[in-house]
Amino acid sequence: MAPKSDAQSHAKPDAALKRLDRLVGTWAMRGRPAGAKQDSITGTTTFQWLAGGFFLEQDMTMDYAGKAIVSRELIGFDPKSGAFASFVYSNMAPDPWPYRWDIQGDSITIAIQKPPMDATFTGKFAADGKSWSGGWRPNPGADETVNTTYDVTCTLVSRPA
Repeated sequence: MAPKSDAQSHAKPDAALKRLDRLVGTWAMRGRPAGAKQDSITGTTTFQWLAGGFFLEQDMTMDYAGKAIVSRELIGFDPKSGAFASFVYSNMAPDPWPYRWDIQGDSITIAIQKPPMDATFTGKFAADGKSWSGGWRPNPGADETVNTTYDVTCTLVSRPA
């Protein structure tokens, strides 16, 4: 292993990453496909900073109407584009899927554009920060049979001490 350069040993996480702090913790998910009368989506997601604070890790398990989904995501910040970029590794695809995140105030946006996936999640944090909810919708022109619409609420279960 090569020795760390001086720039690496003094590198600090970009201050923009602080916008993701409100996600840190374990959240219970509950939701339903758009138009459904009953919840059929449940799960748990946990966000934690990797050592060093350069990346936020998300581990998620979800039951989507009987389909088990398990994933790990690493979210980082690209100062050149000003965007939070991530890759999701899951049991649903043989390759990682790229996502973009943004948190501005109480608004949260997550998007994927990797054909055939082309959808955006738009949501809001509750005033007390103990929940956030919103929905995934296909982007204009996206295949709606692949990019299903659903709404979900995430409720805080615990935060690290």
